[in-house]
Amino acid sequence: MIGSALARLSINAGFNVIVSNSRGADTLSAFIRELGSHAKAASVEEAAKESDLIIVAIPMKAYSSLPAAAFKNKIVIDTMNYYPGRDGQIPELDAAKLTSSELLQQHLQGAKVVKALHNLDFHHLYTNASSHNNTSRTTLPIAGDDVKSKQEVAAFMNAIGYNSVDIGSLSESWKIEPGTPIYVMPYVPKIPDGLTEEEARKWYLETPGTPVSEAQAKELVSKAVRSFPVGGFPEVLPSVHIALVKEEVNKRK
Repeated sequence: MIGSALARLSINAGFNVIVSNSRGADTLSAFIRELGSHAKAASVEEAAKESDLIIVAIPMKAYSSLPAAAFKNKIVIDTMNYYPGRDGQIPELDAAKLTSSELLQQHLQGAKVVKALHNLDFHHLYTNASSHNNTSRTTLPIAGDDVKSKQEVAAFMNAIGYNSVDIGSLSESWKIEPGTPIYVMPYVPKIPDGLTEEEARKWYLETPGTPVSEAQAKELVSKAVRSFPVGGFPEVLPSVHIALVKEEVNKRK
C-alpha cells in the first residue's frame, strides 16, 4: 500500500518507476497499466540493480528475503515498520538492541539505508503531497548514517511533494518509529465524535491531513520516549485506517 502510493507520486513527479513484489512481475500488469508508460514490472533483483534509488515497502518480517547482493552500493529508503502482531517477535528489536532500520542495514551490507516515508498512512501519504510553492507543505522525518544519501532522499521527497527534516543516525530512528509522537497521528484528520462508521470513513478519506511544519516535526521528535514493548500496535491508530488496510489486504488476496 505504501509502495503503491509512492509509485504513483514518483510517476506524477516525472520519474521512471520499476515495481516488483514477491509474487512475480506478471501479477503487476494492471497496476503498471494504471501507472503508464514510465513504469514497468521486474523481479526484485532486476529492480534493485536497475534503479538509482530503491524503496523497500514490505512487511518487516520479510526483510531478510531481500537479495542483499543486488542492493550493494545503492541508496535504500526503508519504509518498513515493526508490528509484532503481524511480523512475529524479532528479539533484536524487542530488546531494543537495534532499530528496525539498523537491522535492515545489517542485512543489506554495502547499501546505504535511509529511514523515511514510513510514518504516514498510505492514503494520506498520497493525498497530502503538495507543490513546492505551497506554504502549508508538510514535513516528514528522515534518518540515516550517510549524509550524502540523506541529501539525495530529501531531494526525492521534495520532488514528490514533501519537505524533510534530518533527525540523525539509524540508531536514533527509534524516535520516529511506531508509537512515537510523530508517527501517523499528527498527519491525519481527527475524526469528529458522533459519526457513523460510514460517515467516519468518508470524513477520513475526504479530509486533508494536517500540515506539519519543520519546527513542529522537530518538536514532535524531541518528545519521543523509548518505550516497551517495542513496535507498533494497531489499536492506537484510527479505527478507520485499520479498516482501510484490511480492505486493501483483502483486495490483494
